[in-house]
Amino acid sequence: MSRPSGGGGLAGGGSSVRATTMRDVSRRAGVSVSTVSRVVSGTGYVAPETRLLVERAVEELGYVPSGAARGLVARRTGMLGLCLPDVGPAADLRVPVRTGSGVEVVTDDADVPGGPSWGSLYFGEVVRGAEYAAWQAGYALTVVVARPPQAAERTRDLAGQVDGLIVVAETLSDQLIEHVAHRLPVVLLAGPRPAGGYDHVGVENARGVRVLVEHLVRAQGIHDVRYVAGRVRTSDDIDRFRGYRAALTALGLPAPQNPALRGDFTRATGRTLARRLVAEHRDGHGPLPGALVCANDETALGFLDVFNAEGIEVPGDVVVTGFDGVDGARTSSPRLTTVEQPMADLGRLAVGVLRACLADPKLPRQDLRVPVRVLLRESCGTH
Repeated sequence: MSRPSGGGGLAGGGSSVRATTMRDVSRRAGVSVSTVSRVVSGTGYVAPETRLLVERAVEELGYVPSGAARGLVARRTGMLGLCLPDVGPAADLRVPVRTGSGVEVVTDDADVPGGPSWGSLYFGEVVRGAEYAAWQAGYALTVVVARPPQAAERTRDLAGQVDGLIVVAETLSDQLIEHVAHRLPVVLLAGPRPAGGYDHVGVENARGVRVLVEHLVRAQGIHDVRYVAGRVRTSDDIDRFRGYRAALTALGLPAPQNPALRGDFTRATGRTLARRLVAEHRDGHGPLPGALVCANDETALGFLDVFNAEGIEVPGDVVVTGFDGVDGARTSSPRLTTVEQPMADLGRLAVGVLRACLADPKLPRQDLRVPVRVLLRESCGTH
């Protein structure tokens, strides 16, 4: 590869090579700097033969446009941000003790600390949808986990580097969101629409669970339907429990003020709750419930793990349902009845809302509610 004309070599006796500039490209192609700028930025008309000269010079010189410089001119960075809550480690970061063969041997990794973190399947799909939508629009996506104690600092740093920010519900304080929103558009994802007039993308949590519970009671004839909650004060979980209570009330059944069981959205805790439920039943503390409506699929899959191992028949002895529609719900035994939300579409729509805000900051704020589907499968009986 040729070096740029006009002084590419070593600077000051050091070992670094001077970065190729737009002026170097213009000299090599024999065109003006403004012409090079139009080709690189994809704006304005450039004759095909001239464009070819510039593209060839860019390739020969290895020119990489400066994102910072483009941002100064366009007042845009070409980056969007996505801020996720701290969901805990996805893997055990401790160095394991290994055998002489160098291979760790375990008897059962079902509940080993450091397994998949809560929400990992859900957030993975949201990120996938957001990243793809950003890429289609010509943006790059930067993901930051708001992990204490640097959550506020990292969020402010991110806000200084992106054109718009997507924030998952309960990730940041209202004060921090308000602070960031003075500088750039913010879209809140999941949960109910908060106060403050922000753009919001969420799903029909309450309506989805209400339809599911009504099916269990009316079609399956189950009157003892219990709710297994997620983390305390999680807005999506609150909405789902509200839908559960609304369904029971409409059907003339007692609507508990509090969930029957509370987990933390993880499969491991779902297993713990299931073992406790089975032990209490076998100790004579009452029958198993007719149905368990779990706050998410990962919790429900944890119940299925234990029920299968303990000989509890699903749906013969107890019906189990979830919420989200993760892939594991399609391959479980039995397959899990669930309320499916379009997780990837949430990320995609949030990016779309950000793009609309960037194109016209005066647009009215949006509150998009994505519909859900109740997927009836074997874990709740025949249909």
